[in-house]
Amino acid sequence: MKNRSTIADRMRRVCTVDALAVALAGCASMPAATTPESLAPDANESLAMVVAAKGVQVYECRAAKDAADKYAWTFVAPEAELFDAAGRTIGRHGAGPNWQASDGSKVTGTVKARADAPIAGAIPWLLLRTKDAGPDGAFSKVTSIQRVNTVGGVMPAAGCARDTAGTTARVAYTADYRLFTAR
Repeated sequence: MKNRSTIADRMRRVCTVDALAVALAGCASMPAATTPESLAPDANESLAMVVAAKGVQVYECRAAKDAADKYAWTFVAPEAELFDAAGRTIGRHGAGPNWQASDGSKVTGTVKARADAPIAGAIPWLLLRTKDAGPDGAFSKVTSIQRVNTVGGVMPAAGCARDTAGTTARVAYTADYRLFTAR
């Protein structure tokens, strides 16, 4: 069994990574590196808006499904606020995954394609297909979403073991979400 100082040391390392991600958060809205072709929206879609996200990626230390005595950090959900170009909060991004505008309109997404982020320590860039899941509004016509310009958000580097099972880690991240609609 691990002693308390070892667990505390692990959690300090997680917090250090979180602090670094927060320090880098301002970089997420910088001009993007070239978006890989694999993340291109369909030809019949056009860019409707770009929203910046600032929040956390939530992970939990869980027992591995295929091995009785192995544990790993498992992604649980994102939790982020969404901002327009002027920096005003316009919605939230959460489990599902879903994006909900302040007007109540909401879409859920499924990953269609992914690409490694061009900077180390950042969650992958994604292309997601969306489905309307709420009333008419700002997000109701969105057909796909690209997650780009990611900073932070990767699972903790600190180990995950039986004595830390059930522990959650909230890892800071930022990203730009490009919302596309049908032409």
